Amino acid sequence: MAISYPSLLLAALLATGRVAAQTDYDLVAASSEIDGEKNEALFRKVKISHGAMSLAADQGIGVGQANSQNFDDSRWLFHGNVKIITEQGQITADDADATWAHGELAKALVTGKPALFEQRDAKNGKPIHGRADVIDYQVAKGLITLSKDAWLSNGADEMHAEVLKYNLLERKLIADPGEQNAQRVHITIPPTQKIAPQPTKP
Repeated sequence: MAISYPSLLLAALLATGRVAAQTDYDLVAASSEIDGEKNEALFRKVKISHGAMSLAADQGIGVGQANSQNFDDSRWLFHGNVKIITEQGQITADDADATWAHGELAKALVTGKPALFEQRDAKNGKPIHGRADVIDYQVAKGLITLSKDAWLSNGADEMHAEVLKYNLLERKLIADPGEQNAQRVHITIPPTQKIAPQPTKP
């Protein structure tokens, strides 16, 4: 089933082809169900796209939004092989609790064993990797908070702590001592490679 998203209720009913979009959001799913009592819409093998943003998972549930007309203000729960892609980077996880506000993805709380984050450095093109059991992604602020066995690497230096905060827009890393509980922040800096002197010619 390939559909554009005018409403969750209409999306579930119009399972035969693409319908005219009221917004520029696209929702594509293998199947869908509406639970009127719970006021929920369930989509399997779902992918939601909006410009450069996409969010895909094995299962997506529109919570309390079965009669919603758009993504202006809505909440979704995603389970299984969750992948979030934005202009700021991408996150893969087991589960995600995502909130839209004013037509944009506002935040996503993702969990995994671990959940993974990746961003390409705009200056050198190298990947910045992070992982943690929980990642709180504040999209509008461009801020991710990695907690519970948090780790982040720029390809050279590595930092490990209970909680790490990373500003995606400014590429700044914060490790607040007050958030580490009994753990300490560990930073691994590889040794500078020395170039062996070339033998002089006679």
